[in-house]
Amino acid sequence: MSKLNVEDIKKLRELTGAGVLDIKNALSEHDNDFEKAKEELMEKGKAIAAKKASRDASDGLVFTYIHAGGKVGSMILMSCETDFVAKTDDFQNLCKEIAMQVCTGDYENVEELLSDEYIRDGSKKISDLITEAIAKLGENMELRKFVKYTVRD
Repeated sequence: MSKLNVEDIKKLRELTGAGVLDIKNALSEHDNDFEKAKEELMEKGKAIAAKKASRDASDGLVFTYIHAGGKVGSMILMSCETDFVAKTDDFQNLCKEIAMQVCTGDYENVEELLSDEYIRDGSKKISDLITEAIAKLGENMELRKFVKYTVRD
């Protein structure tokens, strides 16, 4: 077996939030194949997120995003379990990505938004972003509401 790449471990930690030991094991099991290890860790993350789905997400943020030029903006209500997680960069970045996505379409409801392709990566849905954040941050999260504002020319 070849030596584990420290940069791969760091990158997988950042992408998945998995523990270093889990990352090392995944890389070892897949003979240092980064993509296969990432896939395994993401699947484990989805299982973790499913277990947390019943937990009460009664904290969170109201997050706003104004697109360049100020002609379109959005406001979302994103919930999580604790104020601690709501203050993290990861949670706030998730909110920004979702609020930005709201500006790109004319969504009728939360379910439609969650099932749409993510604008930055068509292989993911918005619900996948939330699932990944749940696995990484260890708390249940839910997009509760959103609104889009547009100035018509």
